[in-house]
Amino acid sequence: MKLNLRGHTLDLGRRTCIMGILNVTPDSFWDGGKYASAEQAIARARQMAAEGADLIDIGGESTRPSGQSVDAREESVRIRPVVEALVASLRIPISIDTRKASVARAMLEAGAHMVNDISALAFDPEMADVVREAGVPVVIMHMRGVPETMQTLTTYGDVVMDVRRELEARVEFALTKGIKPENIVLDPGIGFAKTAEQNVEIIARLDELAALGKPILVGPSMKSFIGKTLGLEPGDRGEATIAACLMAAAAGANIVRVHDVAGVAKAMAMFDLIRHSGKSEKQQVGT
Repeated sequence: MKLNLRGHTLDLGRRTCIMGILNVTPDSFWDGGKYASAEQAIARARQMAAEGADLIDIGGESTRPSGQSVDAREESVRIRPVVEALVASLRIPISIDTRKASVARAMLEAGAHMVNDISALAFDPEMADVVREAGVPVVIMHMRGVPETMQTLTTYGDVVMDVRRELEARVEFALTKGIKPENIVLDPGIGFAKTAEQNVEIIARLDELAALGKPILVGPSMKSFIGKTLGLEPGDRGEATIAACLMAAAAGANIVRVHDVAGVAKAMAMFDLIRHSGKSEKQQVGT
């Protein structure tokens, strides 16, 4: 399984890819304000690339439940200089974390390679057209409501089956809008309209979502479900994040979206080495 991003190719069958999170915002739950200036953000992206990131996901609006929404103009002002600098200087693709079509269009015109839409193309009616016209991959993430209301919408029958059905419906929507099947990536939306226990169950049963045949992206990094289940403050969730990423990869995740690129990349490299060790020899014997 390969993902083509405007001249970049991610071989998702060979190893688990690492997406580095770059929040160019003053209020993100983990690193709000730390990389709010263009200079700080650019330096952090270059550091993540050196640490092993396969792509960088840039966002200019916090989507945590208590985060403040911003208009498209402000969002674009925050991230444009970062996108332009990184497209010119990095050899890895750039993803844009936005639910606004005008922001996505502007950043794709600036050279970005992918769109990561937490609303699964539902927030902005023009987003699907922007993605189709650009011919880039799009991450369709499961969420109910909007960030301000999502944690009131956590009632499911079977959380994994319900998430699967709701993702399938958004995939069908994307296809009817002309987005190519090979350009669709699915994200179960860890932390979005789910309880802590539901997030854990989704990771444990991720193979049931991987069975849909689309690349799977999972973002458990430093999130509150770790704090609620293990009693850990945000600054102490690094090792638990690595464990969640490894379990997700074992269950079928192709891309993990993380803050701590260095730690996750090292752990995932060993995981993939062990997982694929001896496979080629076994395949040769069987031919």
